[in-house]
Amino acid sequence: MKIELRQIRQFLAVAETLNFRRAAENLALAQPALSRGIQLLEHQLGVSLLKRNNRRVELTPAGEVFRNGCYSLMKDLEETARKARKAQSGELGRLAIGYTDFAISGVLPGVLDRFRRAFPDIDIELTYGSTRQQLDDLAIRRIDIAFVTKPVDAFGITTLPVQRDRFVAVLPSAHPLAQLAQVEIRDLADEPFIVGVMARWSHYRRHLDALCLKAGFSPRIVQEAYNTEGIFGLISANMGVTIHLECAANYVRSGVAIRPLGGTDDTIVTAAAWRPAEPGSVLSRFVDFLQTVPAE
Repeated sequence: MKIELRQIRQFLAVAETLNFRRAAENLALAQPALSRGIQLLEHQLGVSLLKRNNRRVELTPAGEVFRNGCYSLMKDLEETARKARKAQSGELGRLAIGYTDFAISGVLPGVLDRFRRAFPDIDIELTYGSTRQQLDDLAIRRIDIAFVTKPVDAFGITTLPVQRDRFVAVLPSAHPLAQLAQVEIRDLADEPFIVGVMARWSHYRRHLDALCLKAGFSPRIVQEAYNTEGIFGLISANMGVTIHLECAANYVRSGVAIRPLGGTDDTIVTAAAWRPAEPGSVLSRFVDFLQTVPAE
């Protein structure tokens, strides 16, 4: 059975007016042509949709069921057309985002919240990973965009700075240095350090090593952890200290004190990174949105 959209519209015009003449006028169609169209539809369906006599037109029980179904069909068609238009403009679809500890404890949650409010029909999939892993995932298009620690040296990748952090000292709450308003970097030279594992934190570890060497020492590493939560957990257990980024202040962890780090003006930049985006794509929409967000 093949029923055309014009037949649905013709039937609904009659069902709504219960008058062939007015329905034909509303459709800009000759009344005989409309009558033939309804008769053909009834023949195709094998049911009578309308009761007709010289004075009135009524829907049959089958006609009422068919009318209600046609309303649902037209509503679904309108919604499908709306989604198609939104997909073409990059307002509907899927966006895969990679992120680091620094991004998720910094600017990223606010960005995602505002973006989801502006474009609720875009599904966001989040993947945690190191900077190196995210750049590899971008290369094979496993993710669409990554929030990584600079510098980024991958070919064909565009970056946009979204976050700039100063360094902070992170200590057990009971540590003597935690009583100070600011900790000097040289005061950490003899302290045991808790750091992220090299496989996941290589970008940051290079920054940390350079920072400490500039201050005249190498960090004495006693424990490693996979993420910031693990690092802070070991610090709260009095196992050591670390140098982290100021975005760490967004972590709430008892037994840990975060203090500004003196003796350095260095910062670390978190950047959004992506491969060229097709115009009108969801990625292009997200990149345009990012460029309206002031870097923190």
